[in-house]
Amino acid sequence: MTPSNFLKVLIVTVGIVIPLPAMSQSKTVFSGIPKIKISEGGVGRVPEKILRENAVNVGCVISQIGDKFYLASRENKELASVKSTGFITFYAIDGSGYVRITAPDRKQVVSVMSETESQFDYVEHLLIGLRSVTYYGVVKR
Repeated sequence: MTPSNFLKVLIVTVGIVIPLPAMSQSKTVFSGIPKIKISEGGVGRVPEKILRENAVNVGCVISQIGDKFYLASRENKELASVKSTGFITFYAIDGSGYVRITAPDRKQVVSVMSETESQFDYVEHLLIGLRSVTYYGVVKR
């Protein structure tokens, strides 16, 4: 029996129609590949370059379903967003971190701010207890 037929039989048998929520399509609004990882814990700071073959395992993906944003690459943490001149910041509503990206139409302008804005398109900052992990990366093309 197909799932569709099962649902029809269930409705006829039980006699109740339960409205199902409208399914919204998920769309990717940002995808990035990290180049540098910095781990900090108050007593130490460890910067490291990330090899391309390892970068895909810690990439940053933000998706949108309806009017909500999610950090798809980190357990689908729900995000809120704030736009400012040149940047969009997505922060986890549970306080576990944030992702700041260069607004796509402002990359040339923000690139003159410093070498960091010139080389990277985003920063992802994750809080793990009292420690943190920060990734700097570029848009996945």
